[in-house]
Amino acid sequence: MKSIVILVSGRGSNMEAIVRAGIPGARIAAVISNRPDSPALAFAEAQGIAALAIDHKAYADRSAFDAALAEAIDARDPDLVVLAGFMRVLTDDFVRRYEGRLINIHPSLLPAFPGLHTHRRALEAGVRVHGATVHFVTAELDSGPMVIQAVVAVRDDDDEASLAARVLEQEHRIYPQAVRWFVEGRLQLGADKRVRVVGAAEAGASWTVPALGAG
Repeated sequence: MKSIVILVSGRGSNMEAIVRAGIPGARIAAVISNRPDSPALAFAEAQGIAALAIDHKAYADRSAFDAALAEAIDARDPDLVVLAGFMRVLTDDFVRRYEGRLINIHPSLLPAFPGLHTHRRALEAGVRVHGATVHFVTAELDSGPMVIQAVVAVRDDDDEASLAARVLEQEHRIYPQAVRWFVEGRLQLGADKRVRVVGAAEAGASWTVPALGAG
């Protein structure tokens, strides 16, 4: 059984998708938020999952907050730490502490549009496809080895809200898949920093890379 800790800041819809997926061999040990008013905490409690608030405002600096956060995480001895809308920039020491077992989802087809306001920037750039990426976290923002991507066509009548909504639907599909692959021991991080999924099908015409649910 693999133990998972999920970090959130807001409503936690990706966290909910992972919990609802009921991934075999996975146990959600805790949901932790840096915001005590996060709706995600109430959802976790309703599911019988330990829910903790560690308010970043209570700490003098980022390092002090990260130390408290790491202490809470380590108390659950997780195999995997999942960032699900966790809106804090983590220190390099924190990232190194969980190297190889810390993943994030970003609402763009990385390496395009790292950082914030991805949907607005995609529309401004005039791209024809957009999407989401699950990746391992490294010290460089939104630049870690990529596990899976989902592609969304950009429509002529899209605005930021409509595009964001369709991308979020794909996030809810690919994040549980990435967690499942991790739990099954199928993610291999090579020396070239590329992630290979053991048994995954070739992408072909799929709108996810690798193909969702393959193997």
